[in-house]
Amino acid sequence: MAYHEFGIIEEDPIECQRFDEYEPLKFGCIKINDDYIEPLSSEFQTICCYWHTLKHPEMNLAYCGITLIPPESIDSFISVFKSYYTEQYNEIIFLFEQAKIRDKYIIHFGI
Repeated sequence: MAYHEFGIIEEDPIECQRFDEYEPLKFGCIKINDDYIEPLSSEFQTICCYWHTLKHPEMNLAYCGITLIPPESIDSFISVFKSYYTEQYNEIIFLFEQAKIRDKYIIHFGI
């Protein structure tokens, strides 16, 4: 099974910082099966993110890489998860809501 992992970045990334290492424990990541992320990929295409560094703005998740989700994009992700709601999204919605409350970035490790 392929999984995506999401966690909260406690210290805001700085522009020159790169995220190239797979470190899910460092960010307290939760896992979600790709079966629940892949179908939403087209919905994420209009959401601003960064791939590996703040110097690389993109839209959508870095499907097989590392994505930095800025606080201003969190509501858009929550909206997509809630639009396609299934019990499998409870934990990820909670994580995104916690990041929103705390005004923190989310890190995503793709498959």
